[in-house]
Amino acid sequence: MAESGLKAKYSCKKHNRYSKAYKESFHPNYLNREFDVNQKNEVWVGDITYIPTKEGYEYLMVYLDLFSRKVVGWSINRHLLEQLAIDAVSDAFNREDPEGGLMVHTDRGAQFMSDRYNALIKRKGAFISMSRGGNPWDNAVMEAFNKSLKSEVVDKKHPFETRDLARKAIFEYIEMFYNPIRLHSALGYKSPIEFEKMHFNSSIYSMCPTNGGQSGILTLWVD
Repeated sequence: MAESGLKAKYSCKKHNRYSKAYKESFHPNYLNREFDVNQKNEVWVGDITYIPTKEGYEYLMVYLDLFSRKVVGWSINRHLLEQLAIDAVSDAFNREDPEGGLMVHTDRGAQFMSDRYNALIKRKGAFISMSRGGNPWDNAVMEAFNKSLKSEVVDKKHPFETRDLARKAIFEYIEMFYNPIRLHSALGYKSPIEFEKMHFNSSIYSMCPTNGGQSGILTLWVD
């Protein structure tokens, strides 16, 4: 449009009616920037970012568990439709199988206000929290993840040659580096998977009483 000297015209009246209906779908900000949680699958945060390729943009939807900063679910596609968010959160539910009461926090993107997305969250026994309008700090942990991903994987000056190469790079970053290897200062310089294993082993230890009534390791002998 710029090359052709064209500019878009907007109908303020129509936009105002749309904004009113849009606001009716907003969820409260239950998270309220409380980014430190004590248990896994207590709070997930999610966001969409774009990955440039020479064949066009790929859009990446990621959900993180605030407890371990682990990527619990993600999806990548060439469109920004609601299915992108549904696929990613479905991936997270399938992997983690969380108990009821989970909070799922995102911004106010249209993908997160669709009927299908909301119905899925509710059916899984979870509830939705949303950032305030135009306030990226309300989802700061996700913003930090996207920044790290862009700096460690994406080169804006030299985009991926193809969509397939971009998808392969994202898979390798999340599944082979970020979750099992990448160290986080917030986790005591452990990777998300290592941090979860340490917490799980510690929980098992504290729940297994020894003969003296003190906490210890439970040993099973099998003939």
